[in-house]
Amino acid sequence: MHSRRVGCGIWHAGCVFFPGFTLATVPLSTAVTLRVRYGGAGPAVVLLHGHPRTHTTWYSVAPALAESGFSVVCPDLRGYGQSSGPEPDPDHRNYCDRVMATDMVELMSYLGHEKFAIVGHDRGSYVAYRTALDHRDRVTQLAVLDSVPIVEALQRADARFAERWWHWFFFSSDHAERVINADPLAWYRPDRQRMGAENYDDMCAAVTNPRTVRAMLEDYRAGLHIDREADEVDRVARRRIACRTLVAWSSGDDMAELYGDPAQIWKPWCELPTAQAVIESGHHMAEENPAQLVDVLRRFLVGNEPSRGGPT
Repeated sequence: MHSRRVGCGIWHAGCVFFPGFTLATVPLSTAVTLRVRYGGAGPAVVLLHGHPRTHTTWYSVAPALAESGFSVVCPDLRGYGQSSGPEPDPDHRNYCDRVMATDMVELMSYLGHEKFAIVGHDRGSYVAYRTALDHRDRVTQLAVLDSVPIVEALQRADARFAERWWHWFFFSSDHAERVINADPLAWYRPDRQRMGAENYDDMCAAVTNPRTVRAMLEDYRAGLHIDREADEVDRVARRRIACRTLVAWSSGDDMAELYGDPAQIWKPWCELPTAQAVIESGHHMAEENPAQLVDVLRRFLVGNEPSRGGPT
């Protein structure tokens, strides 16, 4: 086996994809089925991907965490990848974070995990923190990667945000599906060399399925409406995340430019002081610098990460 450097990480040509992991389809009580890959033994941790990725974005991170003594569970979010999704509804409730959080709790019960840590990147981070807020008795630790709460992002949506994150609002329009489905690979521009062959192929299969594109857009539409409203209600009620929380962001993304210190935005949402880290990568940190991300997550999950920024 040989390897070459890609971005800030190492991609190994010819390596076994998710070694030691089981690939399964799990039926939920809602008639949704989740494709999930799981492996390892020890305290459970769920890894949630972002848009437009699938669970395979964790192909370097998940096995390393399993080797470190964790039971690692990597699902495709409902409607993403090869997980099924219901028909969209007018209120976008079928794809809201609260419903997806319930998916995660049911999935972990199915796999025999009463307690678990949860890590989410990008759109997956919204499902992760909603799981921690709504299911305090189940979630032991939370890590949010490259995000701030949806309501906080929208209330800070100035001209810079609109220029860089315009897709949030385009995805809510009726034109988005037609435009993306006309040439999804031109729209998303995946990079096979940077992503790794199996991960690239899995994402391409997903984004070239019109039903998956529709489901991913419904996730964004829920974010602008029902998810934002849920955040507003929680903030007024001062509901907080009870477990230890890690806030991490990519040095090559625009989080710091838009928000300064993103951990300070999370501070009022957390009962405990937060840990924080900057990953030297572009936005897709699990693919671009998996070694540093694994190190940060491992130290956080075992309690060795210094905390900063307590609640207000």
